[in-house]
Amino acid sequence: MNAGKTNDSLFMFIWILSLFSTLGSLFFSEVMKLPPCVLCWYQRIAMYPIAILLPIAILKNESRSFLKYLWILIGLGFAVAVYHNLLYHGLISESLSPCKEGISCTSRQISWFGFISIPLLSLLSFVLMLAAASFIQFKKREV
Repeated sequence: MNAGKTNDSLFMFIWILSLFSTLGSLFFSEVMKLPPCVLCWYQRIAMYPIAILLPIAILKNESRSFLKYLWILIGLGFAVAVYHNLLYHGLISESLSPCKEGISCTSRQISWFGFISIPLLSLLSFVLMLAAASFIQFKKREV
């Protein structure tokens, strides 16, 4: 498989993942009525533009030039997701939480199979997107 087709597939993977993550976060807040915490909002701020702008870049054949913006959005979302998970699991003191009003950043709103939480789902999405973007960047240098 050539690098161009691989990159196109990976850009589509990132877009589909961001779309499902966006729809999932909206499902949690609008259908299940689970209020997002401050850190969830920051992660949404990084995720939603990917779901909206990446398909436009793909359709216009500008996904490679959009890669630098993807890095910024994925990197910011990943950093917040890591911080949120550390806070959620008590590895960082709750006194360092930005969630002073509204719902706590450590609230256990869902727990699927005893360990899958909303912060973990977000972290997983950003890790997968980071891996795909890294592979695109690696293949880009190879060509």
